[in-house]
Amino acid sequence: MKNNNKYSIDLEVKFKPLEIINIPQLIENCNKEWQNISLCNVNDSIVRLAVVKGEFHWHKHEKEDEFFFVIDGLFLIDLEKRTIELRPKQGFTVPKGVMHRTRAPTRTSVLVIEKNTIKPVGD
Repeated sequence: MKNNNKYSIDLEVKFKPLEIINIPQLIENCNKEWQNISLCNVNDSIVRLAVVKGEFHWHKHEKEDEFFFVIDGLFLIDLEKRTIELRPKQGFTVPKGVMHRTRAPTRTSVLVIEKNTIKPVGD
């Protein structure tokens, strides 16, 4: 996928159980337009922080669902026939196998929860 180099996706988990995760500080330290940080594992899932502006490419995950929870900003999830608009404190699950694209017209912070086997850029 030719657009992958514009995304900064860190797959290395940064925090272990029993460690405090300072989300506001992590958001403040993000300096790229599309930055994805792997925060921690919860059972067989991973929690990531995405601080984004712009758009991701169309993709899908054949075997995994994705949950998005907006911390701040405006997050758009384009599906094939509609667009979901998420504001702070709203969440949405994209089921496995559904083609989607995420966008943020302004700097937006989102928690993403997905199975730890997922390829963040899609299958």
